Amino acid sequence: MRTGIFLSYAGGFKEAVEDVVELEKVGVDIALVAEAYSYDAISQLGYLAAKTSTIELGSGVVPIYVRTPSLLAMTAAGLDYVSDGRFRLGIGTSGPQVMEGFHGVPFDAPLGRTREVVEICRQVWRRENVVHDGRHYQIPLPADRGTGLGKPLHLINHPVRERIPITIAALGPKNVELTAEIAEGWQPVFFLPEKADDVWGDALRSGSARRDPELGPLDVMVSASLAIGDDVEDRLAWAKPQLALYIGGMGARGQNFYHKLATRYGYGEIADHIQDLFLAGKKAEAIDAVPDELVRSVSLVGTRGFVKERLAAFAEAGVTTMLVHPLTGDRRESVRYVEELQSLLP
Repeated sequence: MRTGIFLSYAGGFKEAVEDVVELEKVGVDIALVAEAYSYDAISQLGYLAAKTSTIELGSGVVPIYVRTPSLLAMTAAGLDYVSDGRFRLGIGTSGPQVMEGFHGVPFDAPLGRTREVVEICRQVWRRENVVHDGRHYQIPLPADRGTGLGKPLHLINHPVRERIPITIAALGPKNVELTAEIAEGWQPVFFLPEKADDVWGDALRSGSARRDPELGPLDVMVSASLAIGDDVEDRLAWAKPQLALYIGGMGARGQNFYHKLATRYGYGEIADHIQDLFLAGKKAEAIDAVPDELVRSVSLVGTRGFVKERLAAFAEAGVTTMLVHPLTGDRRESVRYVEELQSLLP
């Protein structure tokens, strides 16, 4: 099992990069930068590439709707170049809340668009003339939709690699099935190992049956809050705001993927309550309503013995990369947590 670090998109990025520099020294394998309605991930990944030398870097994730497929491919090739072949492209659809509420673009056809984006990116990296006649993207643009002057082009530069790994963030069964079929990696959120097979097992098996062997095994990249010690029980509360935000506020009723996931885990009534409070503007109460049991089951917070047991459960559920978010404001403690984690890996 690999270890990774997940950088917050909410601020303090330069300070977080200094943490990554220290974590690189102790052998952390990968660092991911998220993108929401925040600073963009790309500029920060370029900064991170300049500050590091061996750790793999990735977007975790950038939404497919706000950049053309060719631009995503160009950007990934550029980041792979400045990082000397250390970049992994993490993509996802985000959700209607961010796409329509912040970017003003329709949230439509997530499955079809994702498949076509992956196809076009790989075509660009191979330096082929980009020719794609899909349902959602047509390259070159047909004459009846443009000037008729567009001709197929290929990437001017020679990429460091013609196959940059792609990770897809997916939660719904059809999205997960597609990911298992076409991507090098899968990035679920709020992963509860004991429930993973019930929620995603059939989709993973179905997608894997159509998987190209050249992709290799699917890298299951799971994020979890981290705090190790005999007196870290209070850190469970540190992880609750994110769970409350996603379950309660990332989408309207019936259109919240994270609420649906919590429901599939068996927390339907609690998820409804959190959502009611959050949408009513009672955010503090929504945070308080997140049960310790849920936080503990999707995190690595507790004694060494407890964290070792949870790591074994994650490994048994197929996790290959643990992306951790240390629950601390102290760099030395953050590094210590990660070093202890590495000593407990199965």
